[in-house]
Amino acid sequence: MEGWDGLVAGGRVRAGMELSRLTTYKLGGPARWFCEPGSVEELRSVSLAARARGIEMVVMGRGSNLVVSDEGFPGLVIRLGAGFRQVAVDREARIVRAGAAVSLPVLARRMADEYLAGLEFYVGSPGSVGGAVRMNAGFFGVETVDVIRSASILDSGSGSVIEREAGRLGFSYRTSNLGPDEVVLDASFSVRDGDREQIAALMRQAIRWRRDHQPGGTLNAGSVFRNPPGDSAGRIIDALGLKGMRRGGAHVSPKHANFFVVDPGGTAQDVFGLVRDVRQLVLDRTGILLEPEVRFIGFPQDGARPRGNRD
Repeated sequence: MEGWDGLVAGGRVRAGMELSRLTTYKLGGPARWFCEPGSVEELRSVSLAARARGIEMVVMGRGSNLVVSDEGFPGLVIRLGAGFRQVAVDREARIVRAGAAVSLPVLARRMADEYLAGLEFYVGSPGSVGGAVRMNAGFFGVETVDVIRSASILDSGSGSVIEREAGRLGFSYRTSNLGPDEVVLDASFSVRDGDREQIAALMRQAIRWRRDHQPGGTLNAGSVFRNPPGDSAGRIIDALGLKGMRRGGAHVSPKHANFFVVDPGGTAQDVFGLVRDVRQLVLDRTGILLEPEVRFIGFPQDGARPRGNRD
């Protein structure tokens, strides 16, 4: 295994990457270290070298659900490279295997071009396959658990790779049982023969719904909170009259209350503070503790948690 110093000297690990370039919020400071491995072997080598040095590691996808601290992240940020953007279709078995870095809308459109149905809902999700598996991403009434067959996973602590069947991924609403040291490498999905026009019509419908109900053309990271059981986070926030609520350069979208938008000049700290304030107000007024769907990187652990809760 190549050591950390060799990885840095060889340029495979870089210093000072500005993470604002890689997230949909366009916020945040630099990563102390950054790597974009192009293969499983390179990912394994970098992960084990970082662990040997005691360097904290975060794996990111397309940056569509991340809030990075204005000060950046003091450890290693990994974004999977081109080797993880491959798609292979087995038409006879009706199975598609997609790398963890494949864009979900790209995957949906590729399947439409192949006259294969089942993944149309991904056209409305801005993330990647890896994030979809970890978060059980869903849109338009369908979730990843409904279509996935299995996922290849790297244990970044040991370097071992396993294939985990869908039933062993522990899916529930917007979560799985994947641990912090586990990295999705690729996943296989069930598809079926379909009519291209019908597939395209469903995709247009999904895109239209998103355009009509979500704040497009703004700096946001999608849904901020997971929906609590039997309710909608957006409905709760809206019912409390919090649409338009502002913290510095960040505000609750007037179009969808579970989307927080950043204005020009806004900061990650503004978003962090707004999330904390909204959670506190919802808890105080309803007794409901909203759990974030966005990930905070470089902030105090769960510093956006309201005061006074006991769970």
